[in-house]
Amino acid sequence: MQTPGFWDDKGLAAKVSASHTRAKRKLDLWSGLSADADDLGELAEMAAEDEEMATELDDQLASIERRLGELEEQRLFSGEYDAGDAVVTIRSGAGGTDSQDWAEMLLRMYLRWAERRAFSTELKEASAGDEAGLKSATFVVKGENAYGLFSAERGVHRLVRISPFDSQSRRHTAFAQLDVAPLADSDDVSIEIDESDLRIDTYRASGAGGQHVNKTDSAVRITHIPSGIVVQCQNERSQTQNKATAMQMLRGRMLAEEERKRAEEMAAERGEQKAVEWGSQIRSYTLHPTTRVKDHRTGTEVGNAQGVLDGDLDEFIRTYLLQAAAERG
Repeated sequence: MQTPGFWDDKGLAAKVSASHTRAKRKLDLWSGLSADADDLGELAEMAAEDEEMATELDDQLASIERRLGELEEQRLFSGEYDAGDAVVTIRSGAGGTDSQDWAEMLLRMYLRWAERRAFSTELKEASAGDEAGLKSATFVVKGENAYGLFSAERGVHRLVRISPFDSQSRRHTAFAQLDVAPLADSDDVSIEIDESDLRIDTYRASGAGGQHVNKTDSAVRITHIPSGIVVQCQNERSQTQNKATAMQMLRGRMLAEEERKRAEEMAAERGEQKAVEWGSQIRSYTLHPTTRVKDHRTGTEVGNAQGVLDGDLDEFIRTYLLQAAAERG
């Protein structure tokens, strides 16, 4: 970074600067943690004779455990794109209006969790449901390990509750799916896209819309015909910008598909009895007759369903990432 002319290439400089910031943060975290751990022995001796020092010792131990957890989380991200930004798409599934409402609830949950992690988010597309909620929504998440963290949430999410759309107040089950892809710059990836394989449609965002939909005449939908992957963007200022963003999202989706295929091949080589199920049901959120949220991959279960829906997801994600890392050996 001190090399003359370093800032002449702004794109490269920005990437190196971001890498420097991440490295410095990790070093500072380790240095502070190491220093505090070295002080524990002396602090423990004083705490044996002083009640106030005992309280300080407890606080210090809690702080060290929290920071150790952060460092432990850092080692879980070994994928090529794990440290980078992510494109997250939520789609309603089986369940009619309830599933569309559930998709909007999931969008709120993940935006709140991203805010807790100090990530920046930007909504790129939101398609209103027929009566309520959303058929789909796509947002970009920027922050350290955004892709690695959101990858832990890829799959189908199931909601069980008394439906607010049922006049007889019966219990309904709804499904929605979360997909995640790396936010990939064309300079960083080797994905080749043949323009003849694309169907590009432009449209105007309209309908009930709600708070999420930005009405515009320049929305763009791109379909990659060979793979069937569809991406769309409607929140940029112009059709050209929407198309550029949609192409970036398409590259990311294609990268994620390549990752999925590689994971399945590795599972087959290890002799596993079942394929890696990236699209399987991963978690159930039950609001009636009891309130609980259970992750079917790890068995993690909590009773505070509302807290989870308000963005308290760290326990689920960290437990899954630790399990996945252990399975990788």
